[in-house]
Amino acid sequence: MRTLVFALAAFAASALAAPVSAQALLDGYVARLGPQDHFNSNGVRLDNAPAIIRQDRANLYRFGKGDPEDDTDGFFHLPENRAKMEAMLRAGSITPSAERRIVNGTPLIEVLIFEDAVAVTVLD
Repeated sequence: MRTLVFALAAFAASALAAPVSAQALLDGYVARLGPQDHFNSNGVRLDNAPAIIRQDRANLYRFGKGDPEDDTDGFFHLPENRAKMEAMLRAGSITPSAERRIVNGTPLIEVLIFEDAVAVTVLD
C-alpha cells in the first residue's frame, strides 16, 4: 500500500509549482500525527502544521515514540534536517485544509521530501 501511495503522490507532486517539481524527489514517508506529536518536548501545545510534522519526526527518531503507522525516512532522522522542516514546507506545498486537519486532528499524512522543499498530503 505504501508503495502505491508513494508512487501516486510522486506523480501528483510532478504537477506542483515549479520550486518543488523542478527538484528531484529524495524520499518520502507516511505518518500518523498522533496526540503526542501536537506537543513539544516541554509540553507546550503546537499550533501550526510544520511544527507538528517536525515534532512527529523528533518523537520517532529522538524519543522513540512513533505511532504504529509511522514510516522511517532517510532525511529527517538527522536533527539538522528536522531543523529545516518549517522552511522546507514553506517552499513546498500544503493546502489550507490539510493544515487545519493537522492542527486540529490526528490525520495520516504523506510527506514527499525534495532537496529544499516538502509536499504534504493528508491521506485520511
